Amino acid sequence: MYTMKTITVDAIPTALEKARQYRLLNEPNDAESICRDILAVQPDHQEALKTLLLALTDKFTPFGISPSFEQAREIVGQLDSSHCKAYFAGIIYERRAKYHLRQGGPGAGSAAHQWLMRAMESFDLVIAECDTKNQEAVLRWNSCARILNGNPEIHDDGGDSEQMFLDPFETPH
Repeated sequence: MYTMKTITVDAIPTALEKARQYRLLNEPNDAESICRDILAVQPDHQEALKTLLLALTDKFTPFGISPSFEQAREIVGQLDSSHCKAYFAGIIYERRAKYHLRQGGPGAGSAAHQWLMRAMESFDLVIAECDTKNQEAVLRWNSCARILNGNPEIHDDGGDSEQMFLDPFETPH
């Protein structure tokens, strides 16, 4: 095994910007690696945690969402405010819904519906606290609503939604 080299604290802003650029280039593995280097130096660096979480959700692919889904959920607990926790939990749920839509097949519409509803509930928690200049949660909520409104295959099948969520993770309040 190779021992990772450590970046300096002074390099963190440049490294974080580079991680964001890699996300824009659809290179989530590179963004993840850089964020982990930052977090090795400053484990509670909030912007690196958020960028890492987003990079992990960028990795929800046709081949699966594990272990990225579980890792992203763990990061939510490290965020420093209930506002951030609810917002980023909503992002995870929304992206999981989109994963199910891309997968298609039996039950995909119902699964997507459940995850979108959960995302919208998370965004509602954030909207209740939002100031008038930061409407990101409103934009995300509307995006989920448009997906639901524009895709008739996404619907509640009336099944037990609790079965979909076999894990104990709940939207942080």
